[in-house]
This record gives sequence, structure tokens and C-alpha cells, in this order.
Amino acid sequence: MDTNHVIMKHKITSKEVLFQIVVHMLLFMTIAVTKRDPNISVGEIFVFINYALAAFLIGFIFVPKFYRDRRIIFLVLSTVVIVIASILLEELFIERVCFPENRGRTLNIFFTILHVFPKIMMLVGFKLGWDTLVMRQEMEELKDLARQSELQFLQSQINPHFLFNNLNNLYSYAIEGSPRTPEIILELSGLLRYMLYECKGDYVSLRKDIDQLENFINLNELQIEDRGVVTFTQSGVSDNYMIAPLLLIVFVENAFKHSVSSQSDNIDISVDVVVNEEGLLIFNCKNTYSKKSNTDSLAHGIGLENVRKRLELIYGDDYDLNCSTENETYDVTLTVKLKEQSR
Repeated sequence: MDTNHVIMKHKITSKEVLFQIVVHMLLFMTIAVTKRDPNISVGEIFVFINYALAAFLIGFIFVPKFYRDRRIIFLVLSTVVIVIASILLEELFIERVCFPENRGRTLNIFFTILHVFPKIMMLVGFKLGWDTLVMRQEMEELKDLARQSELQFLQSQINPHFLFNNLNNLYSYAIEGSPRTPEIILELSGLLRYMLYECKGDYVSLRKDIDQLENFINLNELQIEDRGVVTFTQSGVSDNYMIAPLLLIVFVENAFKHSVSSQSDNIDISVDVVVNEEGLLIFNCKNTYSKKSNTDSLAHGIGLENVRKRLELIYGDDYDLNCSTENETYDVTLTVKLKEQSR
């Protein structure tokens, strides 16, 4: 987004009006107390109003009009005209009416320029400073909206991928007329209900997510039958912590996919979830695979790239992900600093 087109487009709010009143009063009092004479005359009030009016024209009218359209020359010329008009108004009218005995007797344009220009620019600076703060807040809100949209897009990519794989499993069992078909439907409907209704936010209950992870493992274990062993262990999991939804399922899904596709009769998949006393989640998933398969796809699949991106967006530097292959075993270890459940 071009900041030149964002600046000065917001509406004037009551907070900004209050801010401008306060800073104008502070500047006026600062100018007043720097004089030897502590008394404030009516003429000095009119002089300051003249500065404030010039600053208002520059900051609230000409800057939004010309700077947004990149008409910098017109902005400079209009500023010069306003400052000169303010100086002439002070020298030829205000001083002669309000200070006829001293300042109104002489005409010193050069001295007045040095005296007036910084004050007007300071008042304009108050306006620009406020607009900069508002613009920064708006940009942060836009970044947050973009981040939320990207997260929703990444999460939506998981659902079709997951559904496609498990519908294939369901179809195979239905064709065979397996008595396990109702069990698969029940497990699958529970997972889909969780994904549709409880995974809309950035975080979900750790306990719920791990429960659904276990259901997912039970569902996919049906593919292996007597071809290997699947183990799942957990420790320290509770409702006291929150986690980004559907992160861990991606790794487990990847483990089953590559183990089953290897056509081996010695499949070994182990999943271990540990939460220590400091709220650190340590997730480990190991699976066997065949060297004849494309091992590069293990660490660079769509699902894993997706989950890496989500981890970066949600956890930033509060996570560590290591993937390695050794002796026909693929090993994933994810360490995440969990968010505590609000009470």
C-alpha cells in the first residue's frame, strides 16, 4: 500500500481535536513564559491565533490536498504564500493595532520571518505527528488483517487435503464391505466437526487438539492392519494451554502417507507428545519409509511447507522444527512455547 495515498485521509476525531488543543495551549504558554514580562496581553493571543490559523490551513487543508496527489510544488508554493500572508497580517495589522507603542512602529520582515516560520512549522508538525501515529496504527491493523487472511488460507488448505486422503480410505473399506466402515465414518465425522466448528481461531485447547490427534491416529491405523505397529504416548497434556489448531496432525498424516506407500510389512510409526512444567510442548513423530520412494518429498511436501509457514506466522521465534532421515526412519521434532489458557 502506498503511504502517500494513506496519509491525511482519515477523519478528524474528538481525540485529535483534544490533542491539538492541548499542544497549542502548551506551545502558547511556552512562548508566553519565555518573555521577561509574565503578563499575557490580548495582542499576543491574536498573534498566536494568526500562527494557528496559518498552521491549520497548511496542515489540515493543503498537505492533504497536494501531498496525497504528489503535487509537491503546489504544496511548497501554498505554504510559502500562507506564511507570507501570516507575516504581513502580523506586521501590518495586528502589531499596529495591538502594539502601537513599540512593535507597531517598525517593519522588520526578515526578523519576523525568523520569528514566525518556526512556530508555524511546529504547529504543522503537531498535525503531521498525529497523522503519522494514526497511519502507523492503520498499517498495523492492515498487517494484522493480512496475517489473519493468510492463516485462514493456509488452514483451509489442510482441510481438503485431509478429507481427500480419508475419503479414499473410507471408499476402500466400503467397497470391501468391511465392518469397520461405520467406525471410520464416526471417527471422520468427529474430526470434521472439530475442524469446522472449533478451529476457526488462532488457538484451541491443547487437550482438545491432542484428543483429535489421537482420533486421527486411530483412524489412519486401520490402513496398516497387520503390517506394522503404531504407538502414541502423551504426558503433561491439559486444558491449561492453547495451541494453534491442526499443526500436529500434518506431521502424523505425512508419517502414515509415506509409511503406507512404502508397501513394507515392517511399518513403525511412533508419536510422542510431552508438555513440561514450563509450558513447552515437545512433539516427536517417527516413521519408517522406503529408500526407493522419493525421500525429498518427505521434508518438502505441501503439508509440511504449509505448517512451517503457519508456525512462522503464529509463533515467530517461539518454536523450533527439526526434520531428519536416518536408517530408513524419518524423524520430526517440534518444540513450541504454548500459550496459557486465559481464565
